[in-house]
Amino acid sequence: MTAPLHFLGLPDRLSDAPRMAIFGAGHGTTYAGRDSSGHALAPDAIRAASRDDAGLIDHWDFDLGGPLFNGKPVCCVDLGNVDTVMHENEANRARIEAKVREVLASGAVPIMLGGDDSTVIPFVSGFADHGPIFIVQIDAHIDWRDELAGERFGYSSPMRRASEMAHVNGMLQVGLRGVGSARIEEIEAAQNFGSRFITAREIHSKGINEALRHVPAGANVLVTLDCDGLDPSIMPGVAARSPGGLTYTEVTELIAGLGKRAGIVGFDLVELYPPADLSGLSALTASRILVNAIGTIVRNT
Repeated sequence: MTAPLHFLGLPDRLSDAPRMAIFGAGHGTTYAGRDSSGHALAPDAIRAASRDDAGLIDHWDFDLGGPLFNGKPVCCVDLGNVDTVMHENEANRARIEAKVREVLASGAVPIMLGGDDSTVIPFVSGFADHGPIFIVQIDAHIDWRDELAGERFGYSSPMRRASEMAHVNGMLQVGLRGVGSARIEEIEAAQNFGSRFITAREIHSKGINEALRHVPAGANVLVTLDCDGLDPSIMPGVAARSPGGLTYTEVTELIAGLGKRAGIVGFDLVELYPPADLSGLSALTASRILVNAIGTIVRNT
């Protein structure tokens, strides 16, 4: 029997309580007649991309300014994948939310590998007893559709649904560009909630502090990263490529800045679409972003 893939070869349990726990969630709420099986490949594609670095976690990482765990024992586990089934939408949401609650109850920071953006809705729901939280979304799109084809919990709606949750007290959306998910109705709904938009162009011209200054100091921040928030030149493996996206350096600096300004209490990475990847570049980039998130949490909690 083949051993299950673990991110960076991390264990699935520790003798001491972990500070972070990774899990995958392949399927969330799939639209009728749509196929989300390609997105469900993402968690294990990211794990596979991390394999070559599995023996190097005690090496100096120049992105982090030191080894991944900062010279301390490993404090992150990989719990494998939540059992999800395409089109079993309500059951998928319940399983993902339950996993988030389980991780939070253990005192660890949950890190989810999606799956499409619909998995974000139950991920955020799982923090209901751990609010208030402030959401920082990295994405090309604002994801504020109230419904699409009669479905209110699909990948076009995660930020709209999050805004309706009592434990979510603010939102910053970074990397926006192009056209797609945002009709005037969605723009107005997001602005009425109080969401702050920072376009990719603003980040390119003014730097990440243009985003960070809108995050309340000391806030409990949940970071949700849609892979199409990055430029397709380094993240081609997405379903909706849009030129002009954030660079790897901008994303990792933003994550590091959030760790210093606030506290990252949850992190998800979604919308990687391995069938569209080129030579594994997207999975590798996603893996390195995840390393930066883990390293940032280690250094700031």
